[in-house]
Amino acid sequence: MSDRVKEFRLKREELNEQVLSRDNINIKRFFSLDTAVYNDGALDTKTKELLGLVASVVLRCDDCITYHTIRVREVGLTDEEFDEVMSIALVVRGSITIPHIRQAVKLWKEIEN
Repeated sequence: MSDRVKEFRLKREELNEQVLSRDNINIKRFFSLDTAVYNDGALDTKTKELLGLVASVVLRCDDCITYHTIRVREVGLTDEEFDEVMSIALVVRGSITIPHIRQAVKLWKEIEN
């Protein structure tokens, strides 16, 4: 696991704990839903993570792109599948996504092994 991935996970976990420690039921419910929606169902986890990655690139959310890039690697996405996901996001949102695609590709290569 790359240092960048370790750092991202630690930071995300720390910030999630801070948010959840505020003990707001609506926030906790939303976080729980966000976790549950990516579990296997009618669509498998891999497909759901692909959808999450495309949406993240289209919305240009760098933290989300990082999270879903890590997750799709974990669920066994191939290089070819990753490239197709990036191409879908590019077609949907256009050239405004190129800087985010660059960062996703950079991370993809970092976590290749």
